[in-house]
Amino acid sequence: LSLKFGDIGNLKGLVIRLLLTTSYYQLSVQNWFSLQRLQLLYNHSVQATFNATGIHAPASYSFHCEHVSSLHRYDALLVPSSADDLSHLWEVTFIDFQIQGFNIQGGHFAYARDCASFFSPAILMGLVMSLILLLVLAYALHMLIHLKSLDRHYECKASPAYFAQMKDNDMGDEKEPLRSSGSESYELRNQESGKIYI
Repeated sequence: LSLKFGDIGNLKGLVIRLLLTTSYYQLSVQNWFSLQRLQLLYNHSVQATFNATGIHAPASYSFHCEHVSSLHRYDALLVPSSADDLSHLWEVTFIDFQIQGFNIQGGHFAYARDCASFFSPAILMGLVMSLILLLVLAYALHMLIHLKSLDRHYECKASPAYFAQMKDNDMGDEKEPLRSSGSESYELRNQESGKIYI
């Protein structure tokens, strides 16, 4: 696939050539096309060649990517083929790149296979945060269930009959009249060190 731009400034007859191949893969049971190389030609000779990596799609689909570039900040899908030619002097970037080499119908692109990964850093961070929130929710539910069982445990011990019986026994143990010649006095048996006289 050749894109001919003609004369641009000092570049005479600028052409961008995309070399596409198609192959049959048994695992997917269909043909796939891939971009093998990108060549830059001007002055009627090849000036730079880039090997393409990761640019492929089923033959009945098109391939779409936000950036196809030789720059590392755009994941460098285009790699200079060798250090001997002039490709290291060029920086090539296609923005909103879409290509389909085969099975074109009606002059329109078919459904696009996007180059965006399913596990980008943002998606991974979202999954990790969701997992942390689920763990916190599970811990909170576990604590609520545990508190509910403690309430049932204390309901048995907090019955009025239980405390009434304890109150009667304690009242007998707490106070005992002391025989004395003058006023009445009571001694608290539960406390070893203090005596109260009334």
